[in-house]
Amino acid sequence: MERKLFISSDIEGTCGIAHWDETMPEKSEYAAFADQMSREVAAACEGALAGGAASILVRDAHNTARNIRPGMLPDTDRVRIFRGWGRDPYGMMSGLDATFSGAMFTGYHSACGWSGNPLSHTMNTRNVYITVNGEVCSELMMNSLTAAMFGVPVLLAAGDEMLCEWFHTKVPQAVTVPVSHGVGNGSISIMPGEAVRRIREGAERAMALDGSACLFPTPKDGHYEVEIMYRQHFDARANSWYPGAKQVSDRTVRFACDSWMDALTFIHFCL
Repeated sequence: MERKLFISSDIEGTCGIAHWDETMPEKSEYAAFADQMSREVAAACEGALAGGAASILVRDAHNTARNIRPGMLPDTDRVRIFRGWGRDPYGMMSGLDATFSGAMFTGYHSACGWSGNPLSHTMNTRNVYITVNGEVCSELMMNSLTAAMFGVPVLLAAGDEMLCEWFHTKVPQAVTVPVSHGVGNGSISIMPGEAVRRIREGAERAMALDGSACLFPTPKDGHYEVEIMYRQHFDARANSWYPGAKQVSDRTVRFACDSWMDALTFIHFCL
């Protein structure tokens, strides 16, 4: 069976990043970190190819979804890149389906409110938190649940240390590559070249894992309860009109369902 790999790449968990200006294309600091984002995802591709991946789909998953420098990725027909937004509920995982044998994440970051990254957030800065079945939900959790929905194991996660430590508690067999840790409104990171080396080695190692041991855990009863607390009360009121959603406080909306696809669709429209 062909070993197809999906790599979703973000920027706020890349090595060295410490300020929002470094994530925004219109800012002068952005170019250096878009380059580092590209180097890190290229390293994951190189390691995965060396480890036996037959093909790789790279998903640019930050902001405009046009950040990764395609020319910095391995120059082979075994690698493709999905740039721009698919405008579907899969979001950062758009392009994934059940034909993939594994997923990896680079540049991922702590959830909104966590102290592991000065840029901690979940999807946008308009919410205070999102929880899934009572647990604060990061983008990594959300996207790992999407991978699990398709039966795709998560083999590697690279990003800030707090996120990697959290992921290790969920999927102990997976490879994690911490490249930084938050200190207040700052970040201490390893050097960019060292991050690239560790990600490449980690990705090659991850390809040897037993995928069945790397599926992200899902509720046994298939039930999901999603809660979003917005920064502004009027956003809660507006999103409470989503079918099945309930406003449970001035700034909080709750939605319950029996499939992750339904939860993901609510998140797509209301987060």
